[in-house]
Amino acid sequence: MKTLFMIITCTLSSVFINPDWTRIEIYSSSKNINKMELGAFSNSLSVKDLEASKVFYEKLGFSQMGGSMEQNYLIMKNGNALIGLFQGMFEGNIMTFNPGWDESAQNVESFTDVRDIQKTLKEGGVALMNEADETSTGPASFMVQDPDGNIILIDQHR
Repeated sequence: MKTLFMIITCTLSSVFINPDWTRIEIYSSSKNINKMELGAFSNSLSVKDLEASKVFYEKLGFSQMGGSMEQNYLIMKNGNALIGLFQGMFEGNIMTFNPGWDESAQNVESFTDVRDIQKTLKEGGVALMNEADETSTGPASFMVQDPDGNIILIDQHR
């Protein structure tokens, strides 16, 4: 059975209609939910043995682009793919977004400030695990948890 979803976009909103027409959702473009520029994406992995993890990911074609063994973390890169390896810093794995950076940790011209992302999520009813100081500027971060318990870190470095 094929499923067909229809999205209609007009000047003020987008409309989602499921195939049997039992649910229609309207998303207002004024909320800017779809306009958040989250920046570079990586998985931050909690590892038991940083050296063993480094060797393993190098075998998958990753090379070190940041961090150090002395700091107990490494940032590994393979093309546009990024993985952070962190030993003893947190439990579990975390999805990370870096507003203002591309996948090479270079500044991008256009991005959504972490405080604006936080404000939009709060207005949308998303519970935050911790918050960035909304009166500050520059580097800041906050964390949210998705419905399945996955942790997402929004971490702005500039």
